[in-house]
Amino acid sequence: MATDVDAVCAHVRRYPTVALVLQGGGALGGYQCGVYEKLHDTGIAPNWIAGISIGAINAAILAGNAPEDRVAQLRAFWDTISDPPDGLGLPAVAVRALLAGLPEHGELLSWARNLSGFGALAYGQRGFFLARPLSPFLFSDGSDAATSFYDTSPLRETLLRFVDFDRINRDRSVRLTVGATNVERGNFRYFDSALEPIRVEHILASGALPPAFPAVEIDGEPYWDGGIVSNTPLEYILDCRPHEDTLVFQVDLWSARGPRPRTMMDVLERIKDIRFSSRTRHGTQMVEVAQKLRTSLKELIERLPERSLPPHLEEALSPYLDDRVFNIIHLIYQAKPHEQQNKDYAFGAIPLREHWDSGLRDMARTLQRPEYFQRPDRAIGVATHDVHRAPRRREG
Repeated sequence: MATDVDAVCAHVRRYPTVALVLQGGGALGGYQCGVYEKLHDTGIAPNWIAGISIGAINAAILAGNAPEDRVAQLRAFWDTISDPPDGLGLPAVAVRALLAGLPEHGELLSWARNLSGFGALAYGQRGFFLARPLSPFLFSDGSDAATSFYDTSPLRETLLRFVDFDRINRDRSVRLTVGATNVERGNFRYFDSALEPIRVEHILASGALPPAFPAVEIDGEPYWDGGIVSNTPLEYILDCRPHEDTLVFQVDLWSARGPRPRTMMDVLERIKDIRFSSRTRHGTQMVEVAQKLRTSLKELIERLPERSLPPHLEEALSPYLDDRVFNIIHLIYQAKPHEQQNKDYAFGAIPLREHWDSGLRDMARTLQRPEYFQRPDRAIGVATHDVHRAPRRREG
Protein backbone atom coordinates (compact mmCIF):
# COMPACT_ATOMS: atom_id res chain seq x y z
CA MET A 1 0.00 0.00 0.00
CA ALA A 2 1.34 3.42 -0.95
CA THR A 3 2.23 5.68 1.99
CA ASP A 4 1.51 9.38 2.33
CA VAL A 5 5.13 10.12 1.43
CA ASP A 6 4.93 7.98 -1.72
CA ALA A 7 1.82 9.89 -2.78
CA VAL A 8 3.46 13.23 -2.01
CA CYS A 9 6.56 12.40 -4.06
CA ALA A 10 4.39 11.27 -6.98
CA HIS A 11 2.57 14.60 -6.91
CA VAL A 12 5.82 16.59 -6.61
CA ARG A 13 7.30 14.92 -9.71
CA ARG A 14 4.51 16.48 -11.79
CA TYR A 15 5.82 20.02 -11.20
CA PRO A 16 8.62 21.23 -13.51
CA THR A 17 9.54 23.87 -10.92
CA VAL A 18 9.84 23.10 -7.21
CA ALA A 19 10.85 26.25 -5.34
CA LEU A 20 12.05 26.68 -1.78
CA VAL A 21 11.46 30.27 -0.63
CA LEU A 22 13.22 31.38 2.56
CA GLN A 23 12.23 34.50 4.48
CA GLY A 24 14.53 36.68 6.56
CA GLY A 25 14.50 36.40 10.35
CA GLY A 26 17.98 36.11 11.85
CA ALA A 27 18.31 33.42 14.52
CA LEU A 28 14.91 32.00 13.55
CA GLY A 29 16.55 30.70 10.36
CA GLY A 30 17.19 27.36 12.05
CA TYR A 31 13.52 26.61 11.39
CA GLN A 32 14.22 26.67 7.65
CA CYS A 33 17.02 24.16 8.16
CA GLY A 34 14.62 21.72 9.83
CA VAL A 35 12.13 22.11 6.99
CA TYR A 36 14.83 21.43 4.41
CA GLU A 37 16.23 18.43 6.31
CA LYS A 38 12.81 16.76 6.25
CA LEU A 39 12.39 17.51 2.54
CA HIS A 40 15.84 16.04 1.90
CA ASP A 41 15.10 12.91 3.91
CA THR A 42 11.88 12.49 1.92
CA GLY A 43 13.70 12.75 -1.41
CA ILE A 44 12.20 16.10 -2.44
CA ALA A 45 14.85 18.28 -4.09
CA PRO A 46 13.89 21.89 -4.93
CA ASN A 47 15.38 23.11 -8.21
CA TRP A 48 14.94 26.81 -7.37
CA ILE A 49 16.03 28.20 -4.00
CA ALA A 50 15.40 31.85 -3.18
CA GLY A 51 15.99 33.83 -0.03
CA ILE A 52 16.23 37.16 1.74
CA SER A 53 18.64 37.97 4.59
CA ILE A 54 19.21 34.82 6.70
CA GLY A 55 17.10 33.04 4.08
CA ALA A 56 19.65 34.09 1.44
CA ILE A 57 22.45 32.66 3.59
CA ASN A 58 20.66 29.33 4.01
CA ALA A 59 19.79 29.32 0.30
CA ALA A 60 23.43 29.89 -0.68
CA ILE A 61 24.60 27.02 1.52
CA LEU A 62 22.04 24.72 -0.10
CA ALA A 63 22.78 25.78 -3.68
CA GLY A 64 26.53 25.89 -3.04
CA ASN A 65 26.90 22.27 -1.92
CA ALA A 66 26.27 18.82 -3.35
CA PRO A 67 22.85 17.44 -2.34
CA GLU A 68 24.36 14.78 -0.07
CA ASP A 69 26.37 17.43 1.84
CA ARG A 70 23.71 20.12 2.30
CA VAL A 71 22.23 19.14 5.66
CA ALA A 72 25.67 18.59 7.19
CA GLN A 73 26.86 21.97 5.89
CA LEU A 74 23.79 23.72 7.23
CA ARG A 75 24.38 22.11 10.61
CA ALA A 76 28.05 23.05 10.63
CA PHE A 77 27.31 26.65 9.65
CA TRP A 78 24.66 27.10 12.34
CA ASP A 79 26.79 25.41 14.98
CA THR A 80 29.51 27.91 14.10
CA ILE A 81 27.43 31.07 14.30
CA SER A 82 25.48 29.90 17.36
CA ASP A 83 28.61 29.59 19.49
CA PRO A 84 28.59 32.21 22.28
CA PRO A 85 31.01 35.11 21.84
CA ASP A 86 34.20 35.18 23.87
CA GLY A 87 33.09 38.32 25.69
CA LEU A 88 30.76 36.39 28.00
CA GLY A 89 33.78 35.46 30.10
CA LEU A 90 33.81 31.70 29.45
CA PRO A 91 35.24 29.77 26.50
CA ALA A 92 32.56 29.21 23.86
CA VAL A 93 32.79 25.43 24.23
CA ALA A 94 32.10 25.68 27.98
CA VAL A 95 29.07 27.94 27.52
CA ARG A 96 27.70 25.68 24.78
CA ALA A 97 28.06 22.61 27.01
CA LEU A 98 26.38 24.43 29.90
CA LEU A 99 23.39 25.57 27.83
CA ALA A 100 22.99 22.26 26.00
CA GLY A 101 22.69 20.47 29.34
CA LEU A 102 19.83 22.62 30.63
CA PRO A 103 16.43 20.92 30.92
CA GLU A 104 13.81 22.26 28.53
CA HIS A 105 11.90 24.20 31.17
CA GLY A 106 10.12 27.43 30.21
CA GLU A 107 11.94 29.73 32.65
CA LEU A 108 15.34 28.24 31.87
CA LEU A 109 14.66 28.50 28.14
CA SER A 110 13.81 32.19 28.55
CA TRP A 111 16.97 32.71 30.60
CA ALA A 112 19.10 30.96 27.97
CA ARG A 113 17.53 33.00 25.18
CA ASN A 114 18.03 36.26 27.03
CA LEU A 115 21.65 35.36 27.67
CA SER A 116 22.12 34.57 23.98
CA GLY A 117 20.44 37.82 22.95
CA PHE A 118 22.51 39.88 25.37
CA GLY A 119 25.72 38.26 24.14
CA ALA A 120 24.84 39.00 20.50
CA LEU A 121 24.01 42.65 21.23
CA ALA A 122 27.02 43.30 23.45
CA TYR A 123 29.74 41.35 21.69
CA GLY A 124 28.48 39.93 18.40
CA GLN A 125 28.30 36.35 17.25
CA ARG A 126 31.17 34.01 16.45
CA GLY A 127 31.74 33.64 12.71
CA PHE A 128 29.00 36.18 11.96
CA PHE A 129 29.48 39.72 13.30
CA LEU A 130 31.53 41.60 15.90
CA ALA A 131 30.58 44.67 17.93
CA ARG A 132 32.63 47.67 16.88
CA PRO A 133 34.95 48.98 19.63
CA LEU A 134 33.79 52.58 19.13
CA SER A 135 30.30 54.02 18.72
CA PRO A 136 29.36 54.96 15.13
CA PHE A 137 28.15 58.31 16.52
CA LEU A 138 31.80 59.30 16.93
CA PHE A 139 32.31 59.26 13.15
CA SER A 140 30.79 61.18 10.23
CA ASP A 141 32.93 60.09 7.29
CA GLY A 142 30.46 57.66 5.67
CA SER A 143 32.65 54.68 6.54
CA ASP A 144 31.36 51.33 7.78
CA ALA A 145 32.44 52.41 11.27
CA ALA A 146 30.22 55.50 10.98
CA THR A 147 27.15 53.73 9.58
CA SER A 148 26.88 50.45 11.49
CA PHE A 149 27.23 49.00 14.97
CA TYR A 150 28.78 45.68 13.93
CA ASP A 151 31.52 44.42 11.63
CA THR A 152 30.35 41.57 9.34
CA SER A 153 33.76 40.60 7.98
CA PRO A 154 33.60 37.30 9.95
CA LEU A 155 30.50 36.34 7.95
CA ARG A 156 32.38 36.78 4.67
CA GLU A 157 34.99 34.25 5.78
CA THR A 158 32.34 31.87 7.11
CA LEU A 159 30.37 31.97 3.86
CA LEU A 160 33.48 31.31 1.79
CA ARG A 161 34.12 28.31 4.03
CA PHE A 162 30.66 26.78 3.66
CA VAL A 163 29.53 27.89 0.18
CA ASP A 164 31.05 26.86 -3.16
CA PHE A 165 30.17 29.84 -5.35
CA ASP A 166 31.69 28.19 -8.42
CA ARG A 167 29.18 25.39 -7.99
CA ILE A 168 26.29 27.87 -7.73
CA ASN A 169 27.29 29.47 -11.01
CA ARG A 170 27.97 26.29 -12.98
CA ASP A 171 25.23 23.97 -11.70
CA ARG A 172 22.20 24.56 -13.92
CA SER A 173 20.09 22.02 -12.01
CA VAL A 174 19.61 24.44 -9.09
CA ARG A 175 18.75 28.11 -9.47
CA LEU A 176 19.61 30.60 -6.69
CA THR A 177 17.91 33.99 -6.24
CA VAL A 178 18.57 36.53 -3.47
CA GLY A 179 17.23 40.03 -2.92
CA ALA A 180 18.78 43.27 -1.64
CA THR A 181 17.88 46.97 -1.41
CA ASN A 182 19.86 49.67 -3.22
CA VAL A 183 20.79 52.24 -0.58
CA GLU A 184 20.99 55.24 -2.91
CA ARG A 185 18.06 54.48 -5.21
CA GLY A 186 15.78 52.85 -2.66
CA ASN A 187 14.93 50.15 -5.20
CA PHE A 188 14.71 46.45 -4.55
CA ARG A 189 16.96 44.25 -6.70
CA TYR A 190 17.01 40.49 -7.24
CA PHE A 191 20.24 38.71 -8.12
CA ASP A 192 19.54 35.48 -9.99
CA SER A 193 22.06 32.79 -10.88
CA ALA A 194 20.06 32.08 -14.04
CA LEU A 195 20.88 35.60 -15.24
CA GLU A 196 24.23 36.55 -13.67
CA PRO A 197 27.05 35.13 -11.56
CA ILE A 198 26.41 35.11 -7.81
CA ARG A 199 29.27 36.17 -5.52
CA VAL A 200 29.72 36.32 -1.76
CA GLU A 201 28.89 40.05 -1.90
CA HIS A 202 25.35 39.28 -3.05
CA ILE A 203 24.70 37.13 0.00
CA LEU A 204 26.29 39.62 2.37
CA ALA A 205 24.22 42.44 0.86
CA SER A 206 20.97 40.53 1.23
CA GLY A 207 21.66 40.20 4.96
CA ALA A 208 23.10 43.67 5.60
CA LEU A 209 20.34 44.88 7.94
CA PRO A 210 20.88 48.52 8.99
CA PRO A 211 21.79 50.08 11.31
CA ALA A 212 23.35 46.94 12.75
CA PHE A 213 25.31 45.99 9.63
CA PRO A 214 27.07 48.11 7.00
CA ALA A 215 26.02 48.33 3.38
CA VAL A 216 27.78 46.02 0.92
CA GLU A 217 29.02 47.26 -2.44
CA ILE A 218 28.04 45.37 -5.57
CA ASP A 219 29.47 46.72 -8.81
CA GLY A 220 30.10 50.10 -7.19
CA GLU A 221 26.64 50.52 -5.63
CA PRO A 222 25.78 50.06 -1.92
CA TYR A 223 23.10 47.57 -0.88
CA TRP A 224 21.28 46.80 2.36
CA ASP A 225 19.14 43.88 3.52
CA GLY A 226 16.33 43.00 1.13
CA GLY A 227 13.91 42.73 4.05
CA ILE A 228 13.70 46.53 4.21
CA VAL A 229 11.44 46.38 1.15
CA SER A 230 10.29 42.76 0.94
CA ASN A 231 11.11 39.94 3.32
CA THR A 232 10.30 37.18 0.84
CA PRO A 233 11.15 36.56 -2.84
CA LEU A 234 7.82 34.81 -3.43
CA GLU A 235 6.51 37.48 -5.80
CA TYR A 236 9.63 37.27 -7.96
CA ILE A 237 9.18 33.54 -8.48
CA LEU A 238 5.50 33.88 -9.27
CA ASP A 239 6.13 36.74 -11.72
CA CYS A 240 9.00 35.11 -13.65
CA ARG A 241 8.21 34.10 -17.21
CA PRO A 242 7.81 31.85 -19.01
CA HIS A 243 5.58 30.28 -16.37
CA GLU A 244 5.76 26.60 -15.47
CA ASP A 245 3.56 24.60 -13.17
CA THR A 246 5.20 25.51 -9.87
CA LEU A 247 5.17 24.04 -6.37
CA VAL A 248 6.41 26.54 -3.79
CA PHE A 249 7.49 25.77 -0.24
CA GLN A 250 7.19 29.21 1.36
CA VAL A 251 9.09 29.02 4.67
CA ASP A 252 8.26 32.02 6.86
CA LEU A 253 9.89 32.96 10.14
CA TRP A 254 7.25 35.48 11.22
CA SER A 255 3.60 34.68 11.76
CA ALA A 256 1.00 37.26 10.75
CA ARG A 257 -1.37 35.84 13.35
CA GLY A 258 -0.73 36.30 17.04
CA PRO A 259 -2.26 37.23 20.37
CA ARG A 260 -3.02 40.77 21.47
CA PRO A 261 0.04 42.19 23.31
CA ARG A 262 -0.11 42.50 27.10
CA THR A 263 3.25 44.19 27.73
CA MET A 264 5.57 46.55 25.88
CA MET A 265 7.89 43.63 25.13
CA ASP A 266 4.90 41.87 23.55
CA VAL A 267 4.26 44.99 21.47
CA LEU A 268 7.84 45.04 20.16
CA GLU A 269 7.64 41.37 19.24
CA ARG A 270 4.23 41.75 17.55
CA ILE A 271 5.45 44.70 15.47
CA LYS A 272 8.23 42.52 14.03
CA ASP A 273 5.82 39.66 13.30
CA ILE A 274 3.41 41.87 11.36
CA ARG A 275 6.04 43.94 9.57
CA PHE A 276 8.09 41.01 8.28
CA SER A 277 5.20 38.68 7.43
CA SER A 278 3.11 41.11 5.38
CA ARG A 279 4.84 40.65 2.02
CA THR A 280 4.12 36.92 1.99
CA ARG A 281 0.40 37.60 2.32
CA HIS A 282 0.62 40.28 -0.35
CA GLY A 283 2.46 37.99 -2.76
CA THR A 284 -0.07 35.20 -2.32
CA GLN A 285 -2.97 37.61 -2.79
CA MET A 286 -1.41 39.04 -5.94
CA VAL A 287 -1.02 35.66 -7.61
CA GLU A 288 -4.61 34.82 -6.74
CA VAL A 289 -5.77 38.07 -8.37
CA ALA A 290 -3.61 37.41 -11.45
CA GLN A 291 -4.98 33.90 -11.82
CA LYS A 292 -8.57 35.16 -11.56
CA LEU A 293 -7.77 37.72 -14.25
CA ARG A 294 -6.33 35.00 -16.48
CA THR A 295 -9.42 32.83 -16.08
CA SER A 296 -11.72 35.78 -16.80
CA LEU A 297 -9.75 36.76 -19.90
CA LYS A 298 -9.91 33.23 -21.30
CA GLU A 299 -13.67 33.15 -20.73
CA LEU A 300 -14.05 36.54 -22.39
CA ILE A 301 -12.06 35.41 -25.44
CA GLU A 302 -14.23 32.30 -25.71
CA ARG A 303 -17.24 34.60 -26.01
CA LEU A 304 -15.76 36.66 -28.88
CA PRO A 305 -17.24 36.00 -32.33
CA GLU A 306 -14.11 34.29 -33.69
CA ARG A 307 -12.73 33.29 -30.28
CA SER A 308 -9.56 35.25 -30.93
CA LEU A 309 -8.00 38.64 -30.24
CA PRO A 310 -6.47 41.15 -32.65
CA PRO A 311 -2.71 40.50 -32.95
CA HIS A 312 -1.67 43.57 -30.95
CA LEU A 313 -3.95 42.63 -28.06
CA GLU A 314 -2.88 39.02 -28.16
CA GLU A 315 0.74 40.08 -27.80
CA ALA A 316 -0.04 42.48 -24.97
CA LEU A 317 -2.14 39.97 -23.06
CA SER A 318 -0.12 36.84 -23.76
CA PRO A 319 1.57 36.85 -20.31
CA TYR A 320 -1.87 36.55 -18.75
CA LEU A 321 -3.24 33.84 -21.00
CA ASP A 322 -1.11 30.82 -20.11
CA ASP A 323 -2.66 27.95 -18.18
CA ARG A 324 0.14 27.32 -15.69
CA VAL A 325 -0.73 26.63 -12.06
CA PHE A 326 0.84 27.55 -8.73
CA ASN A 327 0.65 25.54 -5.54
CA ILE A 328 1.96 27.42 -2.48
CA ILE A 329 2.59 25.43 0.69
CA HIS A 330 3.20 27.67 3.68
CA LEU A 331 5.42 26.59 6.55
CA ILE A 332 5.28 29.33 9.18
CA TYR A 333 7.27 29.29 12.39
CA GLN A 334 5.02 29.56 15.44
CA ALA A 335 6.77 31.46 18.21
CA LYS A 336 6.82 29.75 21.60
CA PRO A 337 5.32 31.39 24.72
CA HIS A 338 8.75 31.83 26.31
CA GLU A 339 10.14 33.71 23.27
CA GLN A 340 10.41 37.49 23.34
CA GLN A 341 11.20 40.29 20.93
CA ASN A 342 14.87 39.20 20.89
CA LYS A 343 13.97 35.89 19.21
CA ASP A 344 15.59 36.93 15.91
CA TYR A 345 18.97 37.70 17.47
CA ALA A 346 19.01 35.16 20.32
CA PHE A 347 21.53 32.81 18.72
CA GLY A 348 22.58 29.84 20.80
CA ALA A 349 22.47 26.06 21.10
CA ILE A 350 19.06 25.94 22.79
CA PRO A 351 17.20 28.31 20.44
CA LEU A 352 18.81 26.63 17.43
CA ARG A 353 17.72 23.18 18.57
CA GLU A 354 14.18 24.42 19.22
CA HIS A 355 13.84 26.20 15.87
CA TRP A 356 15.35 23.32 13.88
CA ASP A 357 13.08 20.76 15.57
CA SER A 358 10.03 22.94 14.89
CA GLY A 359 10.87 22.93 11.17
CA LEU A 360 11.23 19.15 11.16
CA ARG A 361 7.86 18.70 12.89
CA ASP A 362 5.96 21.15 10.68
CA MET A 363 7.33 19.63 7.48
CA ALA A 364 6.54 16.12 8.75
CA ARG A 365 2.95 17.15 9.47
CA THR A 366 2.65 18.73 6.03
CA LEU A 367 3.89 15.55 4.35
CA GLN A 368 1.02 13.68 6.02
CA ARG A 369 -1.36 15.56 3.73
CA PRO A 370 -0.79 14.34 0.16
CA GLU A 371 -3.79 16.38 -1.00
CA TYR A 372 -1.76 19.54 -0.37
CA PHE A 373 0.62 18.54 -3.16
CA GLN A 374 -1.90 17.86 -5.92
CA ARG A 375 -1.75 20.21 -8.87
CA PRO A 376 -4.53 22.82 -8.68
CA ASP A 377 -7.41 22.82 -11.14
CA ARG A 378 -6.30 24.79 -14.20
CA ALA A 379 -9.61 26.63 -14.20
CA ILE A 380 -8.64 28.04 -10.79
CA GLY A 381 -4.88 28.24 -11.26
CA VAL A 382 -3.64 28.64 -7.69
CA ALA A 383 -3.91 26.85 -4.35
CA THR A 384 -2.48 27.67 -0.93
CA HIS A 385 -2.04 25.38 2.07
CA ASP A 386 -0.91 25.82 5.66
CA VAL A 387 -0.84 22.94 8.11
CA HIS A 388 -1.33 25.35 11.01
CA ARG A 389 -4.66 26.46 9.59
CA ALA A 390 -6.00 22.98 8.84
CA PRO A 391 -7.77 20.54 11.17
CA ARG A 392 -5.43 17.92 12.62
CA ARG A 393 -5.56 14.44 11.18
CA ARG A 394 -6.43 11.64 13.52
CA GLU A 395 -3.45 9.43 14.24
CA GLY A 396 -3.64 5.66 13.80
